[in-house]
Amino acid sequence: MKARGIDLSQATRQDMRTYVCAQCHVEYYFAGDTQVAGVPVDQKGWRSRISRNITTRFGFKDWVHKDSGAPMLKMQHPEFEMWSSGIHAKSGVTCADCHMPYVREGAIKVSDHWVRSPLTDLSRACQTCHRQSEAELKSRVLDIQNKTHDLIDKTESAIVDAIDVIAAAQKSGATDAELAKAARFSSQSKYAVGFRVVGEQHGAFTVRKKLRGFLRRQSTMRGKRRWRR
Repeated sequence: MKARGIDLSQATRQDMRTYVCAQCHVEYYFAGDTQVAGVPVDQKGWRSRISRNITTRFGFKDWVHKDSGAPMLKMQHPEFEMWSSGIHAKSGVTCADCHMPYVREGAIKVSDHWVRSPLTDLSRACQTCHRQSEAELKSRVLDIQNKTHDLIDKTESAIVDAIDVIAAAQKSGATDAELAKAARFSSQSKYAVGFRVVGEQHGAFTVRKKLRGFLRRQSTMRGKRRWRR
């Protein structure tokens, strides 16, 4: 948090309803022979830029792709980073507001410690802000999830196609130097998509718009002039 310019001594009770979760629900990596956990964060931003920090600034990779030859990363669970870029964070809604909504125990208001999907308790988790009926809210959420999963499938398919193109070029005699830009582009797209899919795969934050952008990029790599859904 210090690297992000956040002074925890000034955090409000509401802030802490997210920051407590962010102690673990962030992207991380294990650096060097000591395997000490590191969090690749700076004040320039979260999201896919973190994956570039890991490979370039911190010199870390999980493996080298056998076909593209590019360094690869396995994303962990960057929910805090994804939340930070979404409408919920901008509106002051915390992790606990949705996943641990307040309940009454007699005259005392406490956080529900049954951590779960907001869909299991729409009235307390969602309808504090969203005034639609439970049926309408659930229908809207499921529609977003279905469209998001469809975009994820198409984007991942495009990434695999791009890697196949690189592998075919290698077999045709292309050198590593000639393919370096394509391999780097493919890997960065894999990082960015993986980051968003792992961090928030159901579309609650900002994933759908970004996945469309990645699919356009991968379609360009495959030589298509236009991207169609």
